[in-house]
Amino acid sequence: MRKFLPIAFALAVLLSLSSSVYGQQRVLRGKVTASSDGLPLPGVTILDKSNQSGTTTNVDGEYSISVTDQSVLVFSFIGFSSKEITVGNQTELNVVMDEEASDLSEVVVTALGISKEKETLGYSVTAVGSETLTKAREPNVANSLAGRVAGLVVKGTNSGPGGTSKITLRGLPSISGTGSPLYVINGIPMDNTQRGSAGQWGGGDNGDGIGNLSPDDIETMTVLKGQAASALYGSRASNGVILITTKKGSKGSNWSLDYTMNYMADKAVDFTDFQSVYGQGTGGQKPATAADAQTTGRLAWGAMMDGSPVVGFDGNQYTYSPTNDRYIDFYRTGSNFTNTVSISKGLGTDGSFRMSVSNLSAKSIVPNSGVDRLTINLNVDQNITDKLNVAAMVNYIDHKATNIPFLSDGPKNPNNFLMLAPNIGQSIFAPGYDPETGAETVFSDDIYVTNPYFIVNQGVNDSGRNRTISALSTKYSFTKDIFAMVRLGNDVSNDDFYSVDPTGLAYTADLKGNLGGRGRSQRSEFNIDGILGAKFDLTEKLSLDALAGANMRNNKFESVGVGGSRFVLPYLYSPFNVETFSRSYEYNEREVHSAYYSVGFGFNNILTLTTTGRYDVYSTLPTDNNSIFSPSVAAAFVFDQLLDMPALDFGKLRASYAVTSGEPFDAYQTAFYYSSANAYNGIPAGSSPTSLPNLDLKPFTTDELEFGVDLSFFNNRLGFDIAYYQKETNNEIMNASYSIASGFNSAVVATGSTSNKGLEVLVTGTPIQTQNFVWKSSFNLSKVKNKVLSTDNNNNPVNLGQNRATLGNAVTAYVVGEAGPQIRAYDYAYNEDGSIRVDASGLPVRGELVNMGSVLPTLYGGWSNEFSYKGINFSFLIDYNFGNKVLSATEFYSIFRGLHQITLEGREGGISNDGVTSTAEAYYRALAQNVTATSVVDGDFIKLRQLTLGYSLPSKWFGNTPVLKGLEVSLVARNLAILMRKADNIDPEASFGSNINYTGIEGANLPSTRSFGFNLNFKLN
Repeated sequence: MRKFLPIAFALAVLLSLSSSVYGQQRVLRGKVTASSDGLPLPGVTILDKSNQSGTTTNVDGEYSISVTDQSVLVFSFIGFSSKEITVGNQTELNVVMDEEASDLSEVVVTALGISKEKETLGYSVTAVGSETLTKAREPNVANSLAGRVAGLVVKGTNSGPGGTSKITLRGLPSISGTGSPLYVINGIPMDNTQRGSAGQWGGGDNGDGIGNLSPDDIETMTVLKGQAASALYGSRASNGVILITTKKGSKGSNWSLDYTMNYMADKAVDFTDFQSVYGQGTGGQKPATAADAQTTGRLAWGAMMDGSPVVGFDGNQYTYSPTNDRYIDFYRTGSNFTNTVSISKGLGTDGSFRMSVSNLSAKSIVPNSGVDRLTINLNVDQNITDKLNVAAMVNYIDHKATNIPFLSDGPKNPNNFLMLAPNIGQSIFAPGYDPETGAETVFSDDIYVTNPYFIVNQGVNDSGRNRTISALSTKYSFTKDIFAMVRLGNDVSNDDFYSVDPTGLAYTADLKGNLGGRGRSQRSEFNIDGILGAKFDLTEKLSLDALAGANMRNNKFESVGVGGSRFVLPYLYSPFNVETFSRSYEYNEREVHSAYYSVGFGFNNILTLTTTGRYDVYSTLPTDNNSIFSPSVAAAFVFDQLLDMPALDFGKLRASYAVTSGEPFDAYQTAFYYSSANAYNGIPAGSSPTSLPNLDLKPFTTDELEFGVDLSFFNNRLGFDIAYYQKETNNEIMNASYSIASGFNSAVVATGSTSNKGLEVLVTGTPIQTQNFVWKSSFNLSKVKNKVLSTDNNNNPVNLGQNRATLGNAVTAYVVGEAGPQIRAYDYAYNEDGSIRVDASGLPVRGELVNMGSVLPTLYGGWSNEFSYKGINFSFLIDYNFGNKVLSATEFYSIFRGLHQITLEGREGGISNDGVTSTAEAYYRALAQNVTATSVVDGDFIKLRQLTLGYSLPSKWFGNTPVLKGLEVSLVARNLAILMRKADNIDPEASFGSNINYTGIEGANLPSTRSFGFNLNFKLN
């Protein structure tokens, strides 16, 4: 399959050459500029009426097109009057275009894929274009949205190139699901289920659904933040919606061939600032024997390092001094290498197609780990008649992940060298196993803390995915303004998984290893919509825009797997080669039937009032409570025409109120479901559930009130988009804990409730605009306050996640009256005079369990700047994050193990409290264990997120080349620097978990990376 890319590229070049030679008389070149300021106009459509061929202008307003003397060219661009020019014998044609007297409103994609004029919307919408997503790209395209949209928080997981992107919109998401927004491709919802994640007991991040898409196939990503914007999607829309519009060909255009190559190198970054004064050992002594050296390899409570000899874990002598062979040197330079070929053509004036082939080869910073992804995308749009249009999209993905890293806990984690004592070089533990016996080289006092060299050289944790996302829509236009549409979408993923505890792994029985699992699963989402829409001018000033539709959604999941314990023959990782055999099977199916409408009234292009409603019936809920109606209303008032303010180009007030609904995240929670169990004395047995089903479950709701204003000044040189919202969820479906004496240890209840209040500000401007130089700037800010209003029946704190370091002693939880999720940890115990209480040994005593702060930021946003001078462009993005806390395992372990800078105090004379002196080692180890509040750090940061420097070579350079007509070159960097942070030893964004339960929890994840690379885009004839 990977050989297909160069073959497709060669065929596309041949097609392009043959089509450009056939019938060509000569090439006409020119430049299109605006009459108002003389600046070039990129994206102008140029159509030859004689043969319906066409092209568009590049970023410099330049174009080239094959013509004859009889060619008549039509130049068109939104907001400008079209021009029609006969070519004659000209070889160069420069065109100046005039702005239309009534400037057309910006058109944006809204719910159900319907395009609307932005000035009529009563809610906030933000679109991010393709160039933003592709120039300095991320393997998971959703991560490219970081810092660019007000109200949007984007966090990747530190798990490698196949990792999940965690996105939250407008504060605390609904607490009964994943917290992620709904992704919709070309009007069709896609499945974004997370495929495996790490928790406090370890595990790997197998990625999400959005991470499968190629950025080169995306035209725009439009964020619908408010409930009114997403209300027509009903279920799953309570966390917001992100609309994805894929690239397609232009009707009437000629052959177009693009080749893009992108390379990014990833370098692991060490954010630790550990002490390098005292070395390996305990009790102030360095190890005296090889056994001592092994058990103290991750303890820095030894003597002051003086350069003297010291015995190592292998009995060899090493220098007792700070090493230059740091843990970060274990990681290699990762890389992401992408090649994309796309070909498109208009099929006359009635149709078009675009096909692309993209290949990503991503090598993780972890040796022998990476991702290969092949994506084939086809978009076809055809007018069958002047009334009937058919559009189809097929996106095929072949995704392979190799040796996915395990995170969080010690077993099979490649980051286990992080806590090595400062005198120990990590490379002495290579290759991680005995070449003769295959046994793991144990480097510490804990066999469950796997040698990283062993797992990268011997480990197996692979996954594969063949996925097809397809959409088909037919639209029949009865008149220009009345249409009927039927749209089908299917998203099918076939996954395989293969995980092994390899032979020689220290913690397996007799070093024989285990087959963790091998099997396959299929996950699908099928949607069908029927829509009838119409627009009417009721009077000269009053208009009506209405649609009605119905939807059926079906989701299925089925998985079959086998496993086993203790391989009989070493290194034969087959289910037929285990002493004890196991098997697994999972099945889940759900369906939702819906009907919806939207009715909008417009008055004199000044006032717009739109109301929508959606009625959903859920299969996952009891028949008596399985349906709900979700309404919305939105109003937009364009007031600039009523004011005599020459500087004001556009002004709009908007207001909306909406309700969205949701179903349980898991099916089968409203009735008893029994399963088979192991036989007893040869008699088959059954197993009853320990979770009490709830026969009274009903859909939860999210209602939101939003007010906003849009302003534009000085010929659109300065713009403001401001929104204030209040959002509340009710009847949230969540887990509750019961006493096992009742016969059940848990239950599902619908008693949760949360609130969010926030302010969002987007400021856009063009401070400088001349004929040759343009500076565009954009700044967004979000201020959010959230609160948990209720949890279970007794309003008890509901625990979510934790890390392995502070297991049971520090957690994240939903706490009534507090912002959520809240970190809860044990504080110091205090005496009456406010001093810290210690025990008889002088060690700190554990105090009360206290709320330390939310893991979600209260103030965040970004500042983007773009500069262009002739063909040179430069841009940078800074984003910031304030007001959240992080539960850090690195902080705990570094204090407990004597690596933290604070542990230098008291090394020689001890630490005295209340007249009692204890050793520094005893004090700080007790401090980390008893006062887990010391593991909570500030998550504030300011980052230089992205920087690009590019050059578009002038098209005249390629005037005599038969194939190449343009080339853009860019140098790019991502995650370049942290300009400010309060956490001493971690990247504040670092995490191992991929859902809301583990947001804000750091520990034993992979290091953060800094990326540098280049981007080449070839425009071919």
